[in-house]
Amino acid sequence: MKTPGRPFRALASTIYGPNAGRINRGEGFTPRTGSREVFIRHLLLAASALAAAPALGQTVKPGEPPITATTQASGGPIDAERAALRLEHVDLAIEVFPATQRLQGTATLTLATSAPQTRLLVDLDKNLPVSAVSVDGVALQRGAWSNPEGRIAIALPRPLGAGSKAVVRIVYGGTPHVAVRAPWDDGIVWSTTPDGKPWVATTAEGYGCDLFWPCLDFPAGEPGSVDLHITVPKGLSAPSNGLLRKVDTLADGRTTWHWQARSPNPYSVALNIAPYKEVTGTYASRFGPRIPMTYWYLPGREAKAQALFAEFGPALDFFEAMIGPYPWHDEKLGVVETPHLGMEHQTINAYGNNYKKTASGFDEIFQHELAHEWFGNQMSAANWDDYWLHEGYAQYMQPLYGRWREGEARYASMMDDFRNQIRNQAPIVRGQIMTEEQVYQEELGGPAGDIYVKGAWVLHTLRNLIGDKDFWEVTRRLVYGRPDPKPGNFQPRFSTTPEYIGIVNEVTGKDLGWFFDVYLREAALPELVETRTGNRLELSWKTPGDKPFPLPVEVEVDGKLQTVPMTGGRGSLAVPEGAHVVVDPASRILKRSLAVEALQKAQLGD
Repeated sequence: MKTPGRPFRALASTIYGPNAGRINRGEGFTPRTGSREVFIRHLLLAASALAAAPALGQTVKPGEPPITATTQASGGPIDAERAALRLEHVDLAIEVFPATQRLQGTATLTLATSAPQTRLLVDLDKNLPVSAVSVDGVALQRGAWSNPEGRIAIALPRPLGAGSKAVVRIVYGGTPHVAVRAPWDDGIVWSTTPDGKPWVATTAEGYGCDLFWPCLDFPAGEPGSVDLHITVPKGLSAPSNGLLRKVDTLADGRTTWHWQARSPNPYSVALNIAPYKEVTGTYASRFGPRIPMTYWYLPGREAKAQALFAEFGPALDFFEAMIGPYPWHDEKLGVVETPHLGMEHQTINAYGNNYKKTASGFDEIFQHELAHEWFGNQMSAANWDDYWLHEGYAQYMQPLYGRWREGEARYASMMDDFRNQIRNQAPIVRGQIMTEEQVYQEELGGPAGDIYVKGAWVLHTLRNLIGDKDFWEVTRRLVYGRPDPKPGNFQPRFSTTPEYIGIVNEVTGKDLGWFFDVYLREAALPELVETRTGNRLELSWKTPGDKPFPLPVEVEVDGKLQTVPMTGGRGSLAVPEGAHVVVDPASRILKRSLAVEALQKAQLGD
């Protein structure tokens, strides 16, 4: 998401709606875990659906060869020779054949290395056989490359020295892995519009970019720039990342769409093919640029498309006001209707929420994926273990947008929905190099949906602890690497949890490591123990491993608000005997709740 905004892996690992588990054929459809589901109001109801849901592991289409463990893994520990590579540019020419569900591609990769190399390792699903390879314009013999497990090993004609480059051209093609339950599963979606026309899309966050193009399948494998040439049958469009340079019409009516994008996350390079119509406009940024906006939608949905497009400007204004400049003002804000729920594909976010309405008054899938342009695409985590920085922030921007639009009541309602989803089965951050699946799959020991909803509540608690001024400065430094972003003075960047904690400490002038040690590195929540005797209220924090946790607590006594410092994790307050006392009356703190635990247990039928 850089975004498991797989968008849903953009919302939590829960299932929403009566159509969960179905491939969308133009009417109803299927969410996936995390940044992708129908974001309805009562998220707790999804917990009971999750208990009866099929396992979240990826599947294969009947008759399709099993996907290899190498292709299945995205991210994780990277060996030294792969880590030394940097993908400076990729020129990717792909022709898509919906009638036969095949594709043919030629990828020209400009690779730089910081260490000597005698071979190059490039990720590509072996379901897409390689027919030709050249290095610096010299064709290699067939025995010079192999791909037994989903990683092409290319023997170099001559060794590469540290600091040198090679241009590698790979010709490949075949039947790509099919996303059987997109976006729960990754791969290509071969769908049809309501009137039977091809409707094709890709989702690749979980298994990675190697499902349909040769790439470096780890977050730091992000290409510096991409030229995409997508050829599709007559009558179809192919919106994708970045700027549209031109559309060539071939003699038989096929068209080739040339897109150019800078610094896309590897999994956010996307194919979208359908007989799309467009609605376009321009947003006048508060930072100066005029930003082109386009929504590609299916014919026959004009009124709904126009209504969704009307949300683009206000949502963009919110993000620019709260965080800073839209990072891709020189390209576009693009959204495309897809046969799956959604995904944060840079400047061409996937949208498949079927224009559903919620009490919040805005389309939460659209808004969530837009958040990833800042949290995931501009600022990317180099390790999946730090993806709470993508999803926690993107999730938290939703109630903050509700607050921007309607005030505190909407904010509180949305935060309450999130609170009821938090599962606390694993720490949000484990301090290890992780694969995507290890983070998003609860059955693999990952935090799964907690990187969304618990991440949002951690940020809520942090904002209330340090105040809005410091919180938004921390956020800007995280996203842009500086507190004063303006168009042209920042570049896409990678970040980590330790860097984020360092930013918080620098901005606040305090060591808040204790805060993150408990909230991010422990599964269990801190518990606030209250004891009232006579005219005294005693409070103490109980934490896993008795970790320090001096988080102040607000207490309301007969309508009067006071703050208890909690030095050393303990505090006390004189209260008149018989006074009405409410601890943390504004719910500013993420803490253990016996009521929530009981409700979750009841929802699961225990």
